[in-house]
Amino acid sequence: MQNKKDSANTRRKFIKNTAVLATAPVTMGHRTPPPKQPVIHHVFFWLKEPASEAGKRSLIVGLKTLKAIPQVRQLLIGTPASTLKRDVVDNSFQVSELMYFDSTRDQDAYQEHPVHKAFVEKYSHLWERVVVYDMVVDLP
Repeated sequence: MQNKKDSANTRRKFIKNTAVLATAPVTMGHRTPPPKQPVIHHVFFWLKEPASEAGKRSLIVGLKTLKAIPQVRQLLIGTPASTLKRDVVDNSFQVSELMYFDSTRDQDAYQEHPVHKAFVEKYSHLWERVVVYDMVVDLP
């Protein structure tokens, strides 16, 4: 049976070793990954031939191919809405797509994905201007 002095030393060693192990991930270079922040990728297209319904339909068909990219969580495709005319509303574009990603890393992977690159190569002749708005979603 241990005496009180040996028991106290054993407890101190246990506490010291536990403290060392608790800090091991930090001291060994392991860090907790940053929390995932969803990313919204909104793209607006102005066609070279704005009145061309065939060009618009073709671009929409091409945009739908982007659903095949695994990192794309959701894809919405649309055209300008007939809302009230106001100074702050820009509905001069012909087609827009809105994508949701789980993180900036996923959005970066999407940019390099072969399906995205094929889309740009096959359909870029249709547009004269593209504007992209990327935002990180502020989670509660």
